[in-house]
Amino acid sequence: MKLARRKVLHLAAGAVALPAVSRVATAQTYPTRPVRLIVGYPAGGITDLYARLIGQWLSERLGQSFVIENRPGASGAIAVDSVIRAAADGYTLLVTNVNDPYSEYLYPNLRFNYIRDILPVASIAFAPLVMEVNPSFPAMTVREFVAYAKANPGKINFASPGVGTTNHLCGELFKMATSINWFHVPYRGDAPALTDLLAGQVQVYFGILPASIEHVRAGRMRALAVTTATSLDVLPDVPTVGEFLPGFEAIAWSGVGAPKNTPTGIIDKLNRDINAALADPKMKARIADLGAVVLPGSSADFAKLIATDTEKWVKVIRVANIKVE
Repeated sequence: MKLARRKVLHLAAGAVALPAVSRVATAQTYPTRPVRLIVGYPAGGITDLYARLIGQWLSERLGQSFVIENRPGASGAIAVDSVIRAAADGYTLLVTNVNDPYSEYLYPNLRFNYIRDILPVASIAFAPLVMEVNPSFPAMTVREFVAYAKANPGKINFASPGVGTTNHLCGELFKMATSINWFHVPYRGDAPALTDLLAGQVQVYFGILPASIEHVRAGRMRALAVTTATSLDVLPDVPTVGEFLPGFEAIAWSGVGAPKNTPTGIIDKLNRDINAALADPKMKARIADLGAVVLPGSSADFAKLIATDTEKWVKVIRVANIKVE
């Protein structure tokens, strides 16, 4: 009887230990088949470009294909929804950006909670936003812009690539900080917004730098300020908005997420490999060419960034009463 009881206890202990051993083995051998990288934005956009750069690196390093799948729509919410419903095994990942965590506050009928349902794997990069005007606009600085806007209330058209985008929220944050009055003109993406800014149909745009850096370099639009805490190497002569409005900061970050309950070992492995990619000089240079900056760090670092940034933008959404029709 004692022998039988001892055998039962031994088997029970083995059963408890087996999942932990299995998880370790899974992480050590991962990946054994192609991995899908889901992107909630169209091909050619900055999030898609990050996905292709990191996907190629991981494919070469880990010996399995990392396949990009673009699922645009609802400001990235369609892609997030598809990822949280996938198996939590590391073979479906989300290439996420700053818009995704606050989407549930814009679309009240969404079936997910980003913070609860997506595990942060690793940040990739961040891009500043640039306060841009048509060269014919009379203001040369942020201070002059605000003075002009207050002297001409309601006569400035502020463009964005869509209601609820980070560009839009950045403009609303600027409006709240300066008490100016302007008219918001949402477009269907960066390209048409930039086209109308270049044509003088709208007067100001908070553009994510990779989308407009060539226009700034060519002098087709004037950069009044960048929204990062410090000035940028790629635009060394352009001041920060914070020099005029202390504490003003906004960045457009991107990274990789996974469905909740994805094994910790797989998360850690992906984080190490993505950080190795970001340390590579060629990768740094390629991302810098896009007007962005690599953003290495742990999964915990990425989680903190997401939480802090989302809290800020949710406050803007509520104060400005922003709703997506």
